[in-house]
Amino acid sequence: MPEASRSSPAPRVFVTGLAGFTGRYLGQRLVEAGFALCRSPSGDEQPYNLTDRDSLDRLLQIERPDYVVHLAGISFVPHADPTELYRVNTVGSLSLLEALVHSRLKLRKVILASSANVYGNCVDDPITEDSTLAPINHYGCSKCSMEHMARGFFDRLPIVIVRPFNYTGVGQPGDFLIPKLVRHFASRAAHVELGNINVIRDFSDVRMAADAYCRLLASPISGDVLNMCSGVGYSMKWVLNQLTFLSGHTLEVRTNRDLIRSNELSRLVGSANRLIETIGPLRFTNFEATLKWMLSAYADGKSDASLSALEPLPGSPS
Repeated sequence: MPEASRSSPAPRVFVTGLAGFTGRYLGQRLVEAGFALCRSPSGDEQPYNLTDRDSLDRLLQIERPDYVVHLAGISFVPHADPTELYRVNTVGSLSLLEALVHSRLKLRKVILASSANVYGNCVDDPITEDSTLAPINHYGCSKCSMEHMARGFFDRLPIVIVRPFNYTGVGQPGDFLIPKLVRHFASRAAHVELGNINVIRDFSDVRMAADAYCRLLASPISGDVLNMCSGVGYSMKWVLNQLTFLSGHTLEVRTNRDLIRSNELSRLVGSANRLIETIGPLRFTNFEATLKWMLSAYADGKSDASLSALEPLPGSPS
């Protein structure tokens, strides 16, 4: 919970990527928990550019946040422009951290979103925060570079690096795997084209991720790295079977070799022990319920949910 009382202003949080998929859920969760979001007078995010220090400096002096959660970046692994991946994910993060140091704000926590892709084809099962970093694609390399760069700021900023594994939910762009599958099953398509279905992933709910980020702000942890995951591996075949059962529809799965990556990660399952030790039990851990929620939202025409369409978190203010 934020360190605020009735007589003191709510702690302010600057969320980069607030308008994005994860940011919308996190913004809602933060408001429910009593935080104030850094916004412009119009109610939108302040205009800024991660690679433009001047715009960041101006925003920080106007908003003066107590906390920062850095979600902004390119999150689509097969992004077509590798140079853009590094410019945004690595150089943009460097620009933000330099601006935070330059601001001389008394920040209580700076959370940086990295990725489980930094582990590459790790043989550890489950993968812990101490597992070797060996990214095998440009997305993973851009995040790994960001992490190494950020360690140089540990002595000046209260940084926590979070490595999210796969998570999904209502409103995730349709070029990601789970929303694509949900759309095909909900629309009762005859077939779907996929790449390698012989992979195993650690899937979570975006609402779990938002709740975890929120609770991490109040934790004493700093200068450390945490996995954000369920700790459970789901095969693509399991996902397909669950969607078949939940939707009551069977479709043909066709292999499209153009969708198969030569450097595909075969198994990516993490350990959530350190995260649970830090913030307590995780919420929204039933992935079958997540799939059911997404199917229902698609059927109701809410697959591209806006903030107003998001469901309140159980046990939190509505």
